[in-house]
Amino acid sequence: MAIRPILIIPEPQLRQISQPITKIDKEVERLAADMLETMYDAPGIGLAAIQVGVKKRIVTIDVAREDAPKSPIVLINPEIVSVSEELSVYNEGCLSIPEYYEEVERPAQVRVRYQDIKGQTHEIDADGLLATCVQHEIDHLNGVLFIDHLSRLKRERVIKKFTKAARREAEG
Repeated sequence: MAIRPILIIPEPQLRQISQPITKIDKEVERLAADMLETMYDAPGIGLAAIQVGVKKRIVTIDVAREDAPKSPIVLINPEIVSVSEELSVYNEGCLSIPEYYEEVERPAQVRVRYQDIKGQTHEIDADGLLATCVQHEIDHLNGVLFIDHLSRLKRERVIKKFTKAARREAEG
């Protein structure tokens, strides 16, 4: 296992659409293990492969409280099959947009179909923080960031801030 570098906006790779995983092999297992280690190290509660520069449809999630045992979930080729009409608002953050948080409104419950690391297909009904996290991570697989759910003004302000920071870092 290894901790991988997390891409930060305005990295254009974050806007790419991830490709389905057709075969779950040792490489995918290694990627999942690395993603979990990277996510816990960050620390975060969710990570999509594209955030570590891999254009594959795989996400890792663990919404267990800090004082509870770890409860990791690996979702391969996840897709939302249904959503509730009821909405909920969570203060979201993202490992690719460090130290920036904003309230985002999303469906309160979702049903998600995915494959586990053994290739078995599952469906789960998620609500609360898990529903928000699943939607956030699946958005990443489609090149969508949580700031895309904000007003244009807020989104542009965030992108400008991180673009300036990236430019300063590149200049040394």
